[in-house]
Amino acid sequence: MAVAAAAKKGQEFVFEWEGKDRNGKAVRGEMRAGGEAMVSASLRRQGVLVTKVKKRRMSGGKAIKPKDIAIFTRQLATMMRAGVPLLQSFDIVGRGSTNPRLTKLLNEIRMDVETGTSLSAALRKHPLYFDALYCNLVEAGEAGGILETLLERLATYKEKTEAIKAKIKSALIYPVAVLVVAFVVVAIIMIFVIPAFKDIFTSFGADLPAPTLLVMAISDVFVSYWYIIFGVVIGGTYFFFESWKRSEKMQKTMDRLLLKVPVFGQLVYKSAVARWTRTLATMFAAGVPLVEALDSVGGASGNAVFAEATEKIQKDVSTGTSLTASMQSTGIFPVMVLQMCAIGEESGSLDHMLNKAAEFFEDEVDEAVKGLSSLMEPVIIVVLGTLIGGIVVSMYLPIFKLGQVV
Repeated sequence: MAVAAAAKKGQEFVFEWEGKDRNGKAVRGEMRAGGEAMVSASLRRQGVLVTKVKKRRMSGGKAIKPKDIAIFTRQLATMMRAGVPLLQSFDIVGRGSTNPRLTKLLNEIRMDVETGTSLSAALRKHPLYFDALYCNLVEAGEAGGILETLLERLATYKEKTEAIKAKIKSALIYPVAVLVVAFVVVAIIMIFVIPAFKDIFTSFGADLPAPTLLVMAISDVFVSYWYIIFGVVIGGTYFFFESWKRSEKMQKTMDRLLLKVPVFGQLVYKSAVARWTRTLATMFAAGVPLVEALDSVGGASGNAVFAEATEKIQKDVSTGTSLTASMQSTGIFPVMVLQMCAIGEESGSLDHMLNKAAEFFEDEVDEAVKGLSSLMEPVIIVVLGTLIGGIVVSMYLPIFKLGQVV
């Protein structure tokens, strides 16, 4: 009874088994089941005399990331294109995963599909990993009998989206890491190094230069209130990012500011345009009506400004306005995208033209990341050189002055 209840809830485990086949040959393998009794019964039906069944221990595993979903989608699309049945495809992908959490997720979806639930309905039970866009495309593929084709498009879309995110992160990691290291180094100098110089300078009994007095005053603040400074910096950073993540108002404000930041703003803008056009092209190519497709496009762009613009476009399109005219009225899309949309609407190849626009702006993001990396290196070197060099010079000014007196 307990085993049946566990199986009903989709709570399966991986068991390793050993036994002998009908010819007396030793065999071994692994199987997913709700309990040891189910493994033994299944193997007996296959003519295997079971000698040992052991439940495999699985750790909690890493959190499931969008990249994991992208890889899973590509694997599933490849196997279905090769003619592997859906349930068997899920089983193969689950076995090949090194993340127990992903294996458990895929197992739950497979159990739902096995009991007669559609794949899209099974995916909708896990909105944390499969958004509305993903589920809508799968549903369209099931309805049209072209699931493997849409899975391939979804895999390409996910891969392109994750590639853009990775490029933006790579452009940010270097300067952020340098700034963190610079803050730690300056704090150490202020707390441990400057006080030693201060004791030496006090014994001189002479007036100190203004830069030296300023650095020593800052050092006194660090020494007296270091715990407050570190607490404010760490706590403020944590609070800022949590607010950004949870507050819709904060997200909209920061998204608008990011687009206006010199140099980096262009990178964010181009990536948002690339994701917007790529998402709409994928949805439209899958046969999803334009008005319905726009439901998922705004959120997929990753920017609140584009999300608000998409809502306006959707309202205009639903009242009969052309997509190009609706996009133009928002004032946030580049001329090239508008022209390609216009050509696509006139020629009936909107998805193709949007894909071309997405590819162009993805290439632009590549070039922008390279340019930003090249630009940031000298800027960071100058800033750090000025900061550290200023502190060093301020500390050595009294020594130079003493040398001149001698």
